[in-house]
Amino acid sequence: MNRRIALRHLALISGGLAFIPSCDFSSDDILTAYNNLKITQSQKQLLGDISNVIIPAGEIKGALDIEVPDFILVMVNDCLNSEQQTLFSTGLAAFPDFAKQSGGGNFANLNPKEKEAIILSGQNLEGDETEKGAENKAISYFLNTTKRLTIQGYMASEYIQSEVIPYSLIPGAYNGSVLISDIQKPRING
Repeated sequence: MNRRIALRHLALISGGLAFIPSCDFSSDDILTAYNNLKITQSQKQLLGDISNVIIPAGEIKGALDIEVPDFILVMVNDCLNSEQQTLFSTGLAAFPDFAKQSGGGNFANLNPKEKEAIILSGQNLEGDETEKGAENKAISYFLNTTKRLTIQGYMASEYIQSEVIPYSLIPGAYNGSVLISDIQKPRING
């Protein structure tokens, strides 16, 4: 083998080995779509689980089917001030530990009734001046904000506005002699 080629390969290998400690091969990277939030993929999945408990799928699509977690994160990133964003992120990060303490296991592995009970108990937490109180306040803020934005995103979605409750402009169609039994879907006049 040529010495120059062997030295070149040796230099490339040793240079590559020098960079390995600085590389992070974890699969839980921070999502870059949200400038002001440091949200990982697992936290986004947890947010999806929570929104799916709030509005589950049934005869019509649920919150997770309409991608409400993306709406929630965009609204928090764009519309809340930095203090509220910090409180939301702190609550999101503290929620898995709260769920383990309250439900006895990982939130994703619990049944729907247990998930609902944890969310309801988390919404009613009150904070005080202690570190645990600040964490409880953050969890409560996170869950209440998530519930509010889940409902808002779900009701404003294209699916709801076009297929479930069709939107019509004011004044809408007028027909003075219609039997109540003949009425089809309710219409929302905007």
